[in-house]
Amino acid sequence: MSDQHAIQWVRPPLQSRSQETLDRLLDAAEAVLAEKGFDQATVAEIASRAQSSVGAFYARFHDKESLLRLLHDRFCAEAMATADAALDPHRWAGATVSEILHDLVPFLVRIYDERRGLMRAFIVRSGHDESFLEAGAKLGLHIAERLERLLLECRREITHPDPALAVRFGLRLAMHYLDQSAIFAGVPQFVQLDVEQLSAELCRAYLSYLGIEPPHRRINGHHRIAVGASP
Repeated sequence: MSDQHAIQWVRPPLQSRSQETLDRLLDAAEAVLAEKGFDQATVAEIASRAQSSVGAFYARFHDKESLLRLLHDRFCAEAMATADAALDPHRWAGATVSEILHDLVPFLVRIYDERRGLMRAFIVRSGHDESFLEAGAKLGLHIAERLERLLLECRREITHPDPALAVRFGLRLAMHYLDQSAIFAGVPQFVQLDVEQLSAELCRAYLSYLGIEPPHRRINGHHRIAVGASP
């Protein structure tokens, strides 16, 4: 599959000029959060980045907290749509578990890396806001159900005594590591990995937990997943 056919991060088409303005504000907020974090981001800077005004910001949001809530709603909706496309069994017909995970895990790592500030804000808010926690749990379950359905089509490759449990628990381990990486980004760690190294090690760990011997080198399959806006 060529690069132009790689799976994209799914975003719905814009419905109106008002929606376009709202999305510009949300996109600008993501950019500022990536650079400064939620606490240091200012409404004035977000509005300026969106080529809008502070008045336009407050016409749509009560404060930064309500902005973050809408960012989270949008992220969860897009992530669910992306999971539906990325984990469609028809897309992976004939692929092995190793081939699937060697594309899916790096995709997750890149999402966390590119949206680290946003992910950190979501995780922190989930610690004291049940609505964030519940929405995040719903998203996690959505992804886990679809990944389980996909990988269990290759259950003969999985030697763990409970393949369904192994798929979900392995995903939880990987996601937990990525959550921790987002929270402690910039803090010296006793294991320092770049994006490619982290992708490789998480793949190796996931495959080993499933009871599948990891390949000795990266599999160059044709099911690649790309991060970016949909056409």
